[in-house]
Amino acid sequence: MSTIYLSLGSNIGDRAAQLRKALELLGNEVQVDTVSSVYETAPVGGVEQADFYNICAVVTTDRSPEEMLLLCQQIEKQLNRVRIVHWGPRTIDLDILMIDEQIVDQPDLKVPHPYMTERSFVLIPLAEIAADAIHPVRKQPIKDLVFEDRDVMKTKVRL
Repeated sequence: MSTIYLSLGSNIGDRAAQLRKALELLGNEVQVDTVSSVYETAPVGGVEQADFYNICAVVTTDRSPEEMLLLCQQIEKQLNRVRIVHWGPRTIDLDILMIDEQIVDQPDLKVPHPYMTERSFVLIPLAEIAADAIHPVRKQPIKDLVFEDRDVMKTKVRL
């Protein structure tokens, strides 16, 4: 069994409902152990778009990294994710952040997520639920990687 750390975000439609549905679909396939608070965040990447709701979740599964990626992509498809603009608006986004302390370097899957340490909207909710998890490359606990980007992080909201 592996512990997998995920980031979920939504900025199209009913953002809270999209996150709830994604968690429900995940829970049908893997054990969802912990879910962070919901954070409303400004978009990053330069594309003009609405604010996001972001959460992190810890799941347990015996799925391989590739199988977990496929599951995340299937859930995105079920929730009508359309990839038009890189870092653009989306109904739902599921990213694999870490899998235990594994390092995966494949064309379609990089674990740990290559941008996670640059994104406060990932690190803050992840630290809330997995502060002592060790980043496999940096060899540091998540709580030591957290920074607060006040331009991005807006507020906690209820799911």
